[in-house]
Amino acid sequence: MAIRISTFIFLAGIALQPCAHAQTKADRKVIKQLQADIGYLASDELEGRRTSTEGERKAADYIEKRYREAGILPYNGQYRYPFYFIYGKQVGPSTSIAVNGAALRISEDVFPLPFSANAQAKSEVLPEIMEQGSVWMMPLYTDADQADNPHFEPEKYMFEKAREVEKQGASGVVFFDSYGSKYEPSFNKQSQYEVVGIPAVFMNVRAYQKYITRNEAESSQKEGVAIDMNVEVKKADRTGTNIAAYIDNKAKYTVIVGAHYDHLGYGEDENSLHANAVKEHLIHHGADDNASGTAALLEVAKWVKQKKLRHYNYLFINFSGEELGLFGSKMFVKEQQIDSSRVAYMINMDMLGRLNDSTRALTVGGIGTSPAWASISDITGKEFKLVIDSSGQGPSDHTSFYNAGIPVLFFFTGTHKDYHKPSDRAEAINYTGETRVIKCVHKVIAKMDKEHVKPLFTPTKQQTMGKTRFRVTLGIMPDYTYQDGGVRVDGVSDNRPAMKAGVKQGDIILQLGDNKITGMQTYMEALGKFSPGEKTNITVKRDGKEMQLPIELSK
Repeated sequence: MAIRISTFIFLAGIALQPCAHAQTKADRKVIKQLQADIGYLASDELEGRRTSTEGERKAADYIEKRYREAGILPYNGQYRYPFYFIYGKQVGPSTSIAVNGAALRISEDVFPLPFSANAQAKSEVLPEIMEQGSVWMMPLYTDADQADNPHFEPEKYMFEKAREVEKQGASGVVFFDSYGSKYEPSFNKQSQYEVVGIPAVFMNVRAYQKYITRNEAESSQKEGVAIDMNVEVKKADRTGTNIAAYIDNKAKYTVIVGAHYDHLGYGEDENSLHANAVKEHLIHHGADDNASGTAALLEVAKWVKQKKLRHYNYLFINFSGEELGLFGSKMFVKEQQIDSSRVAYMINMDMLGRLNDSTRALTVGGIGTSPAWASISDITGKEFKLVIDSSGQGPSDHTSFYNAGIPVLFFFTGTHKDYHKPSDRAEAINYTGETRVIKCVHKVIAKMDKEHVKPLFTPTKQQTMGKTRFRVTLGIMPDYTYQDGGVRVDGVSDNRPAMKAGVKQGDIILQLGDNKITGMQTYMEALGKFSPGEKTNITVKRDGKEMQLPIELSK
């Protein structure tokens, strides 16, 4: 799961008495298979199944093999659906920075800032003198207290200063730490700041003392320090692989059941909740997140095949790239041109392995996406204490299908102390509990197959993660994976300013009022300039053409 779930709406279907859970022979068989599947997927051999790694490939091999064993055919003639995506930024190989002819070590002594222009700058420099057309050197911290202030935002400060000095005529800028901050910044691969017009770098205190302070002492003020830098910051491209299997019953509608199989690897993408995970080279096993959902999906697929459910077609999708921002499910919906008019509903299973035997709490999300889900507590009976979330949007792959206009359900047994840590291991899985959840999913699928209708889709309120700092909102979900100028709309909330103005999913927002939008940073800055009730225009690009729409902003 990509993000922690914070709150849910209400409780329903609370059991008033304990249930007997005698294991049948079939249950024991399922448990044994779950142990085998999760045991392998969460093993050291797969090294955390990070997207675009050998571990992901091995996991994909295993999943495909299991579908073949179950006799479930590939979707449209193939099991594998590779997808290419941009994930953040990286330092390009041509980057070089030298002081008085001495080459600094990239990443160890100095690094380009992620918003730096790809350009070269060369000049004599003194920190006290700022000449037009020269490289400027600027201290990041004004005193030792600021250097050790955990609330100081170095990247924001350097971005704003870089824009300022560019306007003042600097050809480049070197920020330096002369205090040795214990919160020393690093290259932010996921920076949302737009590119400035000059090369910009950061130099740590060790390099500053070795290459600048010493050189200043050895040279006259007239000579200064010679800075020669060539900066290259590239988009970081990666390829993940979705796996899709299909039961074609020649039915009018298709049911999609999905789960992501990727995880964090060694925490290289800075999404680990274990301190120093990368430095300690610790595998994030991801047994619950989401080997548990992957194993459950394989069991559900096998069960649908054995029960010969005929009234829908059934598409089973194992997504990758979920932990990085739902990349796999977004790309599958887009590239396979999923038609909401032909899809009955979608079920997503993410983190099903930690059912608490005392509380028996099971979260079911997406209840508000169709009136058909109103009886969900009746379907599951007294087996669980249901935590019901009405929203179709959330921190997992069902969101991509909800945004395409498809009713969704999301099954989840809750977060825990091992979430996004190396300690999320197979031995901590409640296999009996997961078997019970899988049987609950069976009940939902079986009931719907008997009715074999397309459930009505109903939009829900956009789920809010945390508090907004803006007085207004457009009511859109931005596509954080988009990096080609402007902000692409991933979803539009019902009855909010964007929808009322006619903004649609897939539009690229280029301007709000007089404020040009080049990315997430300028988008947020633009929102901060408006108050509720103000009217202006929003410029969007749709199908390659720009259009201007009147909009009234609100909270």
